[in-house]
Amino acid sequence: MQFAQIETIPVVVNALKVLSMGLLAFIVAFLITPLWTNILYKYKIGIKIKSNDVNGEKLTFVSQLHAGKSGTPTMGGIIVWVTVFLLAMLSHFLFPFVADWTGVNAIARLDFLRRSQVWLPLFVLVMGGLLGLLDDWMSVRGIGKNKGGGMRFAMRFWWLIGIASAGAWWFYAKLGWDTLHVPGVGDFMIGWWYIPLFIFVILFSAISSNETDGLDGLNGGVLMIAFASFALIAFSQNKMDLASFCAATTGALLAFLWFNIYPARFFMGDTGAMALGTTLGVVAMLTNSAIVLFLIVFIYVIESGSVIIQLVSKRFRHKKVFLAAPLHHHFEAIGWPEPKVVMRAWIFTIVTAMIGVIIGILGMGL
Repeated sequence: MQFAQIETIPVVVNALKVLSMGLLAFIVAFLITPLWTNILYKYKIGIKIKSNDVNGEKLTFVSQLHAGKSGTPTMGGIIVWVTVFLLAMLSHFLFPFVADWTGVNAIARLDFLRRSQVWLPLFVLVMGGLLGLLDDWMSVRGIGKNKGGGMRFAMRFWWLIGIASAGAWWFYAKLGWDTLHVPGVGDFMIGWWYIPLFIFVILFSAISSNETDGLDGLNGGVLMIAFASFALIAFSQNKMDLASFCAATTGALLAFLWFNIYPARFFMGDTGAMALGTTLGVVAMLTNSAIVLFLIVFIYVIESGSVIIQLVSKRFRHKKVFLAAPLHHHFEAIGWPEPKVVMRAWIFTIVTAMIGVIIGILGMGL
């Protein structure tokens, strides 16, 4: 089939657009990673292994198992959100000129910076990245009232509340969204309850992403699978710009993982975990897939649940349920090698993501 004929098939054109953005993001992120890691190593922007938990109690298993990681550069997550931001800008401002110059109109079609689909997740991605970058910098330099440096959890929590509230107001007041979709059942008008639902989803995805970011490649792989899943869901809803945004994020995460798998050359840091977790929640709301989100990243539910169970048990029973929390550290403590924990977490997420995508797409009644 000739290229001219392919251009007349909308589904093929849209699929090529989404796949192209994923590939371009991988290439861009892969190319800029060595430059950024050289800066991180040159200025010794490395992590400090915590010796105490959030309650001030001495950490045993975690600090012992990860002592050798002290000094490993952090802030690697900046590679992902900077890549996606650059591609969004280039696709909108540069690609049309390239298309006019070369006469290849298909290049102009790669533009995915649409207000209704991409502006909000892109804004949240960059804002969350900058907030996380500040937290990482404070941690590395030992700045702040938090032990070891960095923002206190309460400060990060209220920042996230602010971002989530702004997004909730935009969806509810500006876009007129007030519907919760239950796959296979239908849409339910929930009125102003949409605002607390939106905030809860964002907080869940952001905080759980941070909690899961504890082993080499663990959260990067989970996020890559999640964004790839939502690229499929957005594609099925004919939201091609949002699908391209998710594909670009997936491609950038794939390049990040090349350097982040065990033993990691650098860590994601809050500038990645916070930004990408928050953005994932926004994407879920944009596709009206809040319930599906919990299926796709069910590992987040387990990880956050293990932390809550551990804290409640220590508070009221004065004993631990797990040797360490989140759960991935418990598996380390009982003897699982770090790569085994990560690989099994990826496999588990692939399975739950497939279930989530199937339910999400079929549940739309397509």
